[in-house]
Amino acid sequence: MAESAIETWVPRTRVGKLVKEGKITNIEEIFRRNLPILEPEIVDMLIPGLEHEVIDVSIVQKMTDAGRITKYRAVVIIGNREGYVGIGKGKARQFRFAIEKAITNAKLNIIPVRRGCGSWECTCGEPHSVPFTVRGKSGSVEIILKPAPKGTGLVVGDIAKVVLRLAGITDIWSYTRGETRTTYNFARATYNALRNTYSFITPLDWIR
Repeated sequence: MAESAIETWVPRTRVGKLVKEGKITNIEEIFRRNLPILEPEIVDMLIPGLEHEVIDVSIVQKMTDAGRITKYRAVVIIGNREGYVGIGKGKARQFRFAIEKAITNAKLNIIPVRRGCGSWECTCGEPHSVPFTVRGKSGSVEIILKPAPKGTGLVVGDIAKVVLRLAGITDIWSYTRGETRTTYNFARATYNALRNTYSFITPLDWIR
């Protein structure tokens, strides 16, 4: 979002007002306090430089009394390559508006991703993979992400690669099953697996 748009933004929620007033300056604080993100401008202000990639565009039709209505449906992944990623869908009569809606939805669905060096073959200590094995599911698609040593790359399908890359993961082993040709479910399953990196408490959490 352009700086001028952020300056003219009028928050409608309590969290939005706290961000606009500068009382919340870090996205981590929002997740730590379990506060809801209901306005995309919150993400624009706290995570500058977000990238997005369209992974699927399809045409959907609906019959009404006025006739057949045709719309575009887009699926978008956003991320900053530093531990934050989101997924969103958007539908509109014009292609551009469908993508804009998907990006907005992805910002509202953004999550933190715990990265680490969980492979016993690698002791670099850098956040290039996941800290432990995680599992995600969406529809018929199930994916298991396993820590991999540095230099392995993303051993996973192309759609999952987009999600992992924008989340800041560069090395991973994986196992998938189900109808992975269903783009949204495959991406959503990967997203859910990354969400589960914060489903477990590690010794570092007690230190913090």
